Amino acid sequence: MTPERPAGAGASLTKTPGPALTAVTSTPVQAPRHPRARAPELYAALDLGTNSCRMLIARPKGPQFEVVDSFSKAVELGTGLKTSGLLSYKPMQRTLQALRICRSKLEQHGVRNMRLVATEACRRARNSHELIRRAQRETGLRLDIISAEEEARLAVVSCASLVAPETEQLLVIDIGGGSTELVWIDLSRVAPDQRRAAILGMHAGAFLREALPGQPHVVDWISVPLGVATLKDYFREVDDDAARFALMSWYFEEQLEAFAPYRDETAHKGFQIIGTSGTITTVAASYLRLKRYDRNKVDGLVMNSGQVDKVIREYLALGPIGRRQDPRIGRDRHTQIMSGAAILTALMRIWPTERMSVADRGLREGLLYAQMSRDGALTLDA
Repeated sequence: MTPERPAGAGASLTKTPGPALTAVTSTPVQAPRHPRARAPELYAALDLGTNSCRMLIARPKGPQFEVVDSFSKAVELGTGLKTSGLLSYKPMQRTLQALRICRSKLEQHGVRNMRLVATEACRRARNSHELIRRAQRETGLRLDIISAEEEARLAVVSCASLVAPETEQLLVIDIGGGSTELVWIDLSRVAPDQRRAAILGMHAGAFLREALPGQPHVVDWISVPLGVATLKDYFREVDDDAARFALMSWYFEEQLEAFAPYRDETAHKGFQIIGTSGTITTVAASYLRLKRYDRNKVDGLVMNSGQVDKVIREYLALGPIGRRQDPRIGRDRHTQIMSGAAILTALMRIWPTERMSVADRGLREGLLYAQMSRDGALTLDA
C-alpha cells in the first residue's frame, strides 16, 4: 500500500485502479417545470467516500455560498474492501439507497448544476464500475471517480477563507475514511491580501509545482491510503486500547517518510496548519464541551497542540465503552475516533507549529466553490 504522490516530487504518480470516467457537471435529473424566478442558480456537490455519502445543495452568496439543503448517511462502502479488493453487496445496497434520497432532493430543488464524485473506496475496488453503472441505472445519478490529486486540491480550495493573510507556508490536512491527503503550499510569493483568492483559484487545474511570482506553489502533496476506517482495520486484532492507538499513530507516521516536508525541520515563518475532517471537528467540539454540535463555533476555531492532546487523552481514558456513551463523539463516530485521533497525533507531533485551524468543510465545499468560481457566480472582492 503505497502513498500516492505527484510526478516530479520524488516519486511517480501511481494510477489508481478503476474505470476511466469522464468528469461531469450535470446529471439526468429533471428540473421542475416552474423554476424559481430571479433566484440564484442552485449548485450541488456529492461526496461518496469510504464511510459516508454526503451531499450539499447551495446557492452563491457574495464570496461564499448559502446552504439550502444537505444530506449525510453512513453507508460504510469500504467494508471488507481491504481483504477482498471488492465492494460488497450490502454496502453497495446501502449506498444506492442513500443515492436515491439524494436524487429526490435534487429533483425537489430543481438542481441542474452539480458534481457527484466518489473517492478512495471506488478508486481501490476492482468492481467499482459495477456500482457506478448501477447508480446511473437505478437512480439516474452519474458518479465520477476522481483522482487523489483532485480530491486533495478540492480540500485545499474549501479552506481558502481560513487562510490567514500572514500565512506564508500552509499545510492542509484532510483525514478521510479510506485515505488522508496532505498538501504543503508555499504562499510567500503571493501578496498577503491575495492569498485567500489565490487558494480559491487552485480549483482550475493541477497543482502548480513551479514557484512563480504571485502564484501559490505546491511544495509537495501526498495521499496516504490510510483513513479512519482503513487504519482501524489494520490493527483490529490488537486488544489493548492504548497499545492499539500508539501502534496506529506510529504506523501512520511511517507512511510519511517520502513526503518532502516530513524531512524539513525548518521553523518556517508564517506557518499554518488547517485540518479538515470529522475527526478534527469532533475533537474541536469535545474541547468546547458542546452538548450539541454547532458548526459556527467549530469552523475556524484555532486549537493549540496541548488542547488537542488533552482531548485525545480524555478519549483514551474513557475507553471503548465510555467513548460509545460520550455524546460529544456520537454513536456514528465512536468506533473510528481513535484511528482518526492517531493520525492527528502523528501530524501534530511532526510539524513546527503549536496551532491548528479547524475547518468544518472539505470535498463537498471544494466542489461547490469550484463550480461557482468556474461560472463566475462568486463575488471574490465582496
